Amino acid sequence: MIGIIGKKLGMTQIFNDEGQQIPVTVIEAEPNPVVAVTDPARSGHASVQLGLGRQRMARASAKGEGTPRGRRAHAAAIGHAKKAGLDVPPAVLRSFRLDDARAKDAPVPTYAVGDVVKVDIFQPGETVKVTGTSKGRGFQGVVKRHGFGGGPNTHGNTKHRRPGSIGPGTDPSRVIKGKRMPGHYGAERHTQTHLRVEKVDAERNLLYIRGSVAGPRNGIVLVRKQG
Repeated sequence: MIGIIGKKLGMTQIFNDEGQQIPVTVIEAEPNPVVAVTDPARSGHASVQLGLGRQRMARASAKGEGTPRGRRAHAAAIGHAKKAGLDVPPAVLRSFRLDDARAKDAPVPTYAVGDVVKVDIFQPGETVKVTGTSKGRGFQGVVKRHGFGGGPNTHGNTKHRRPGSIGPGTDPSRVIKGKRMPGHYGAERHTQTHLRVEKVDAERNLLYIRGSVAGPRNGIVLVRKQG
């Protein structure tokens, strides 16, 4: 198996055997059930679908008044989970390819629906890549979004953090595509590669990964092995 779904708890520090201080990101990865297996003959590659967490289920009312308000698992999700032997559909579903991050002649690992993937698939010292969604910062200007220097704060200048001219007037008489301008900043999928697994706590389902990863606290992240 090459990956697992987890939740970012935050950052801390640990000390290795040599007494060196190492900044790490703590990821809680509860056992992920295998919800579905892709047929390589149909899709062209081998992959599995893993789940994490539990969705809220609809509760039948004794008075026949319906279900409480709020998001509940729909029938399609419930049926998909029952095929994997789960009573409650997972809150998060992600697919992982099985033919990545392996030796050239190594066989592709096989998994069956109903199997469980745990953090013990990783070992300290391994190199992984972590995918998460960066923190959303809303609508921001060019100074914060792109790192522009801005204008002078004195000598009569009144455009301190504005982008200034965004294009010539006569030719081409338009704004060039891709021009760096104010807009939505953050909340994007980001993958950090070449991260080292410093510690694996199988009893508490925790991974200690060196360095920082994208996303806020309690954000969903994907940890995959890197060849």
